[in-house]
Amino acid sequence: MWGLRPWARYGLLVMAHLLALGLGAVVFQALEGPAALQLQAKLRAELVTFQAEYRACMPPGVLDELLGTALIAQAHGVSSLGNDSEARNWDLPSALLFTTSILTTTGYGHMAPLSAGGKAFCVVYAALGLPASLALVATLRHCLLPLLSCPFAWVAVRWQLAPARAALLQAAGLGLLVAGTFVLLPALVLWGLQGNCSLLEAIYFCFSSLSTIGLGDLLPGHSRDLHPALYHLGQIALLGYLLLGLLAMLLAVETFSELPQVHAMVKFFGSSGPLPEDQGGILAQEELSLSTLTPSTTAPAQAPAC
Repeated sequence: MWGLRPWARYGLLVMAHLLALGLGAVVFQALEGPAALQLQAKLRAELVTFQAEYRACMPPGVLDELLGTALIAQAHGVSSLGNDSEARNWDLPSALLFTTSILTTTGYGHMAPLSAGGKAFCVVYAALGLPASLALVATLRHCLLPLLSCPFAWVAVRWQLAPARAALLQAAGLGLLVAGTFVLLPALVLWGLQGNCSLLEAIYFCFSSLSTIGLGDLLPGHSRDLHPALYHLGQIALLGYLLLGLLAMLLAVETFSELPQVHAMVKFFGSSGPLPEDQGGILAQEELSLSTLTPSTTAPAQAPAC
């Protein structure tokens, strides 16, 4: 298999990706199809019951028009449900959460600009803000990754681990730390504070947020009976959670991308010919940086400086 040409390897990778897409679509269709049909049948039954009861008081087509207007407004984050005195559409915490979802590319989809000026400003804001956010995250990652690598480097020196095992230990440890601190712990807090979601839904929300999927079907603090102070506090807490959680997730992804197994996979799909001089220099630098995780063979007692 290693004798395949580069174009054949890329074709194999594309076919595997398409196969994964098709498999995921089939699984989601099997899991979500019956539930969607059941919900649709329930909605139709309630509409039939409502129309049979209030048909004499309502002209034909009025209900459909009202529901269409309400659904369009709901798609833009505007709702008239609950107490009208509690203005929760485009207040300051909601606007901050919206801008954070843009700059972190989460995009929950629970709010969207209505005016032409808002849509134009959203384009300009995202075009200028996304590069600045990426630069900030890259800077923080460059500063924090060596600090987080120090404990794992000490363990590698203490146990005399090989570079490959030391890198695997660091990736596994950082992955478990991020999963426990930014997925499991916030999910437990969300599950305890918001009674209308299960623990699985809370974990699903945390993971979809940090992976920037942001489906928007579950948002904390959107209960109509929630106190306004708790609602504002939840929006601000979610803002900080997105910023810190995304940084932690990128640190974990960066660590996993430096594993020798990942480098071997990338090398497999690369060129099979001789490496150019500049690529050889890059590989040499990577090997040199990886070798600093463990002490030199000539000086086993020397520990790497953190």
